[in-house]
Order: sequence, then structure tokens, then C-alpha cells
Amino acid sequence: MLVSDFDYHLPPELIAQAPLADRAASRMLHVRRDSAQVRDAYFREFPDLLRPDDLVVFNNTRVFPARLFGHRSGSHSQPVSTRNPASKEFLRGKVEALLTKQVGEWDWEALVRPGRKLGIGERLFFGDNDELQAEIIARGEFGERTLRFDPVPDFFAALERIGHVPLPPYIDRQDEQSDRERYQTVYARERGSVAAPTAGLHFTPEILARLKEKGIETAEVTLHVGLGTFQPIHAEVVEEHHLHREWYRVTPEAADTINRALAAGRRVIAVGTTAVRTLEYTGRSGQIQPGTGETGLFIYPGYQFRVVSAMLTNFHLPKSTLLMLVSALAGRDLILKAYAHAVEQKYRFYSYGDCMFIE
Repeated sequence: MLVSDFDYHLPPELIAQAPLADRAASRMLHVRRDSAQVRDAYFREFPDLLRPDDLVVFNNTRVFPARLFGHRSGSHSQPVSTRNPASKEFLRGKVEALLTKQVGEWDWEALVRPGRKLGIGERLFFGDNDELQAEIIARGEFGERTLRFDPVPDFFAALERIGHVPLPPYIDRQDEQSDRERYQTVYARERGSVAAPTAGLHFTPEILARLKEKGIETAEVTLHVGLGTFQPIHAEVVEEHHLHREWYRVTPEAADTINRALAAGRRVIAVGTTAVRTLEYTGRSGQIQPGTGETGLFIYPGYQFRVVSAMLTNFHLPKSTLLMLVSALAGRDLILKAYAHAVEQKYRFYSYGDCMFIE
């Protein structure tokens, strides 16, 4: 399959730049696989579309302020002529780092900018008072680096003080204090994500209470969203792409709940693509295996689902692995038909946008 087969046109003005005042006020495109029909709805209807014996599975990961702004030492940079206008910024050049995955006590994989200018051995300083300092110890492709931070008494407390909410690049504004709450699900618990599992952003305590009142059973898994979820595809052929691995946890209690539902032939409904990937990876034997680990499962059309029957999801970027995942569940033609309808009806797209229920 070609990556270009998963392209579509999106007017830029349909990209949501901020969340709605009410989380649950989003529109929801209802996609029926059995009839290949789409219907305009609102997210508040979601509980009413569920069957009494459905199991809804959430990803309870929590976003942390993973974007850091700072400066570099310049000690490993190429010399700059004093006549070059850039010479004044030579030693204090601005840098940006997005922490994507912790790989050691003080080591982090990160995306850095400007990537081409930052080599191994370069020292980076973050915060007004250089509160966090790191050295680049390894170099990858496309701006990927491994940073080794100098030890501090409480690393995550420092991130809370000087870090920024890692809003996606298509949100064309600086993060605000309100994003610390709104770019987070109301049920977020396990810290570790650099991007929100955005399908969950629509839920409110009221909606969760309605699920409970209707007797809908729920379960939680954890997948820390990292580079694997949002990295762009650089290959032209889908099968040549490989996802970065992301950390997950499934507790014995959650595994038991999901396995009982599967044994009874009940629907397992995943909230978001990250929940789908966690369930399908840990359930690849036909039963959910509890535990922790890493998954680089890449789901695209032709994949045979073993656990997930339906899903709630936001709208995804053209030619993205996430668009391929939903196409695997519903079929590429139906998904592209649904997206064309959403564009025509002026749905709000991406992280702070509207959603889609595929059943």
C-alpha cells in the first residue's frame, strides 16, 4: 500500500486551535460499518449509543510538560565568523527539546531543534536560571537525540516549573495555563505521555456518571504516548514504516475484566487509538496478557482485530499511522467517505476538535 492512498484535503481553518468551553459539546460523526453510513451527532449521545453489555476501555496516561526551551553552550558548534550576523547568538543559540521517552534514570530520547546544529557532546541549558542541564550523548535521524540530564533533587517538579504543555505543531499558538487542564483527560492518572490520548478529552465527570448509571462496565489500561503515535511517515510504502516503541501497562484486574467480556462475546470499545494498540498488542494471543512492556504495533488495513470491536476517536492527519489504524477497522473507503463528509459539514479537526464513533 502507498502512504499517498491515505491522503485527504483539509482546509486549514478547520483545524481546532483551542478546546470548546464544554468538553462534551463536541460534535461526533457516527460511522456504521454494517451499513457503510455516516450520521451527524453530538458526543453527549455517546452513552445512549452503547449496548448494556458493552465494555469501554480508557487509556489513563497523564501528559507532563515535556517541551523545554533553552540555549546551547555552542562548545561543539562550527566556528562562526565575526562578520556573520549569527555570531552574536553563537554561544547562546536558542534550542527546543521535546522529551519523548525516558530510557534511563537521567536519560531521555528527545526531538531537538535546530537538529542539524546539535551534535554529540553539546551541552543544553533549560529554564531562566539554567535549572535543568543536559548533554547530548547520542544522535538519531530527523532531529532525534538522547539527552543525559544532570541529576537534580526532583526532575519532574522542575519540569512542572519550567516545562511547557506539548501542544501539537498544527496548533498555531503558544501553550497557555489553561492547556495544563484541557490537554488532559479528566481520568488521567499515570504520568508519562508527551501527547494526550485525545479521544478521551471529550469525557466529563457527568458523562462518566451516565455510563455508570446505564450499567456500562469500564476498564483502564496505560500507554504513554510517545514518538510512535505521532511521528510522520517518511517512507512511500506503508509496509516499510516502523513505529517507535511505547511503554504500556495492563493490570491483572483490567486484563480479567476484558477477558471476561471477550469470553462472553461482548463488544470491547476502545477510547482512542492508543487504547486500541494496547489492547491488540496484549491480546494478540486471543486473551489479554497483563503486565508492562513496550509495543511498536503498527495497525494498517489488512490487520485482523482480535480484541477491539468499536472505537471512539478524533480525526487524524492525512497520511498518518492513526488514519491507517482507523482505516484498518472500518475500511479505507468508508473512512475517507466519512472524512469528506466531516470536511463538508465543517467539523473541527485534530486534538482539540470533534470526534468519531466507529461501530
